[in-house]
Amino acid sequence: MHPLEKMFRPRSVAVVGASGDPEKLGGRTLLHLKELGYQGRIYPINVSAKEVQGLPAWRSVADLPETPDCALILLPAPLVAQAIEDCAARGVKFAQVLSSGFAEEGGEGVAMQARLGEQARAHGIRLTGPNCLGSISPPDGFFGTFSSLLATAKPPPGSVGVATQSGAYGSHIYAVAGFRGIGISRAIATGNEVDIDVAEAIDYLADDPGTRVICASLEGCGNGDGLRRALLKAAALRKPVIIMKVGSSEVGAAAAATHTGSLAGEDRVIDTVFRECGALRVSSIEEMLDVAYLCAIAPLPPLVSAGIVSVSGGIGVLMADACIEAGLSVPALSVDALDAIRAVQPMAGGRNPIDTTAQLAGRLHVIETISQSMMGGADLGALFFYLAHLGRDMTRFPKVEGAFLALRRRQPDRTVVAVMTHIDEVRQQLEAMGVPVFEDPTRAVRAVAGAARLRRLQAEAEPVPGIATAAPLGMTVANEAQAKALLAAAGVSVLPEEACAGAEAAVAAADRLGYPVVMKILSDDIPHKTEVGGVMLNVADGTAVRAAFATLTERAGIARPDARLDGVLVAPMARGGVETIIGTLTDPVFGPMVMFGLGGVAVELFRDVAFASAPLTPQRAEALIDASRGAALLKGWRGGPALDRAALVEALCALSRFAAAHADEIDSVEVNPFLVRETGACALDALVAFRAED
Repeated sequence: MHPLEKMFRPRSVAVVGASGDPEKLGGRTLLHLKELGYQGRIYPINVSAKEVQGLPAWRSVADLPETPDCALILLPAPLVAQAIEDCAARGVKFAQVLSSGFAEEGGEGVAMQARLGEQARAHGIRLTGPNCLGSISPPDGFFGTFSSLLATAKPPPGSVGVATQSGAYGSHIYAVAGFRGIGISRAIATGNEVDIDVAEAIDYLADDPGTRVICASLEGCGNGDGLRRALLKAAALRKPVIIMKVGSSEVGAAAAATHTGSLAGEDRVIDTVFRECGALRVSSIEEMLDVAYLCAIAPLPPLVSAGIVSVSGGIGVLMADACIEAGLSVPALSVDALDAIRAVQPMAGGRNPIDTTAQLAGRLHVIETISQSMMGGADLGALFFYLAHLGRDMTRFPKVEGAFLALRRRQPDRTVVAVMTHIDEVRQQLEAMGVPVFEDPTRAVRAVAGAARLRRLQAEAEPVPGIATAAPLGMTVANEAQAKALLAAAGVSVLPEEACAGAEAAVAAADRLGYPVVMKILSDDIPHKTEVGGVMLNVADGTAVRAAFATLTERAGIARPDARLDGVLVAPMARGGVETIIGTLTDPVFGPMVMFGLGGVAVELFRDVAFASAPLTPQRAEALIDASRGAALLKGWRGGPALDRAALVEALCALSRFAAAHADEIDSVEVNPFLVRETGACALDALVAFRAED
């Protein structure tokens, strides 16, 4: 049994703060338990009444004839702590604090919530909330919630699980799901998450045999490792997770020192984590429920290719366009398949989509031949049927139903979708055979595309490799030369260069390195040298080096009179290749992340960067590179030479190991540009930002 099982399927429940007034939250929650089919034992707790809503009432959980599996607490916030103590004394192990008035209101509420967490840990009680909506299990008739939805609509039982922080969001999801005929297995709103969070709820739903699909929503996350583990568990069990992340937060101190932080932000990091862990991120409740509905009924498409049969040429084209936009290919059918289709429906046009024309309405017996020919004429992961209003005609529907049934039996691993207006009876019959029904063609296509992405994400999901913490670096600041020395020791290639305190030392260094050279102001107080005119290129001889040294020093003094200058860095000019950016940041929740994209001064303008969790394997580094549009330049753009991708992969892996091993010391690393050439690659600039001391 999963540790959270009794939150959803308790054999007995105490309602602490039960009321006889169904307009009050304690009254409404008790009414739902009484009226909506819960078969367990209900114990109203009320200090002044002997009976509540026709049930015997008890002054305290201490007085109960048994220890309830779960307590629902609906008391004013100042009284909740004592209720938790009473539950602990009675041996209650699970409590849901539906009361509000805690951290969400600030002030004393923050302190009261902190004390609840301390109580839970001290007594070994698992808590949801405070300020939560509770949990439901429609297949068991358990509705431990005060949601006003239940006064007018009861979510039907089904196989879609819901885990959300926001009570209103969760209630809206299972309300809309119910209106669309999508059944719920379990649902929980975790509220302020003093103990149990959405990550642990996802972990439970991944184990739950009654849940086939998981819908989740996060406002924030304080348990990055737990969320990763839960999502990876669901992916390993091939249980789809469709997830939303709402809200935003400050990027953190790293953004002030490097571009890496400002290019990432919380949203890009969490998007990366969802993708790596096999979860599909969506941007609306409508999209979430469309994909969940499809996944709950049909197999996930094994291929990202689709066939379209339509009684309308225009709708067929609309759906083909939607497929391409959503990432589904629409391959042309073989000549043999087209011949077979036109043998039974001579007026059919197209090669995919197939326009059967409206005359199909009088020849419904040919649908089975058309559908089988479509599946045999191309390697299709999904097949759409646009049938206009046929789903409202019960006199003609049986012929269509037989064709769908035959197709599902012959192609059990393919996704078959009907698009038509319909009555509930038709929809339910098709759903029973594994055929989802949509009224909107574009939404049908996007749902299938989402399911196809989910299948790919699940197949690619894998845990991030572990790495041991390295010996402390013993540094709090680093100029460019020091940063490059750290990276070189970690395995990132750098050019030979010299830090020079004076002009004559710079001339001697340039003579040794060979002309032309690049010269840069050296200061850990000036992280972005181009912004102060602190870089000079193609310095051709000793005279030019002396002049450049004076110019760089003067510019830095004017732009940043407060900066401590360490001299000038002299390096040979590097030519050819493509400038990229590689970097890392240490996210406060999810740990070290690696970045790759096109580099140079315009990196923040184009923002063509991708992220991955550190450390990288060579395979994950390859995937990170390919996630950037700029990866095409490495292959040889417009007749140019192919560049040394292997050297880039090696550098990304080395940088990721360095960041992961020193995640407790380093906020971020930025190598920009990191020059990738025909042979080899090297860091031309580098910045390491350390964590501030507490």
